[in-house]
Amino acid sequence: MVRFCEEFDVPFGIVLIRAGQENNPKPEPFLVGTTVRIEKIHRYPDGRMHLSAIGERRFRIRKLDESKPYLVGITEPLSETEPAMEPNRLDALSMRAIEAFKILIRGMIARPDFNVDVQVPEDIGAMSFVIANFLDLENPQKQHLLELTDAGERLATLIPLIEKQIIEADTGVYRRLQLDQVRDWISPN
Repeated sequence: MVRFCEEFDVPFGIVLIRAGQENNPKPEPFLVGTTVRIEKIHRYPDGRMHLSAIGERRFRIRKLDESKPYLVGITEPLSETEPAMEPNRLDALSMRAIEAFKILIRGMIARPDFNVDVQVPEDIGAMSFVIANFLDLENPQKQHLLELTDAGERLATLIPLIEKQIIEADTGVYRRLQLDQVRDWISPN
C-alpha cells in the first residue's frame, strides 16, 4: 500500500479499529476516518519504515473491500454541516474554547523569561480540530470528535475536556502511560 501511495502520489485512509487488531485477517474499523498524504518516508535496513504524513480530510466508509492484503474502503467525504445553534451562542462557545485552550497551553509551557502567544485558525471547524489535536484524549473520545459534523457541537464537547485538563494540570493529576505510548522512547535494557 505504501509503495502504491508513494508511486502514484495518492493518499490513504487512517481509521481507528473498533474490534480486532490491525494485523488480524479481518479487523473491524470505525466507519469515519481521515485521509493522509505521505510527506516523507524513512526506510530502515530491516524493512521497517517511518512515515511522516499530513491529514487531508475526513471520510465515511460505505463499503469495505477485503480482496487485497489490506482493507480498502469505498468512501465518501464527510463535510461539516451548518452549526445548528444560533450565531451568538456559537461565537460565545468559540471564545470560551479559545480562552480555555490558551490557559491550558500557557500553563503547560509558559516561563517567566518568555511570553506564549497561542493562535488558532479563524474557521471554527478548523479551530475545533486544532484544539482537539492538542488535548490528551483517549481514542474513543478522539473518534467521537472526528465523527461530529457540527463544529458548534464539537466545541461544546471540547470545552469540558479542556477545562478538565486545566484542573488536572493545576492539581498534578497524572495519567498512567501505556507501553505502546512510550515504546519508541524507552528501552527495557
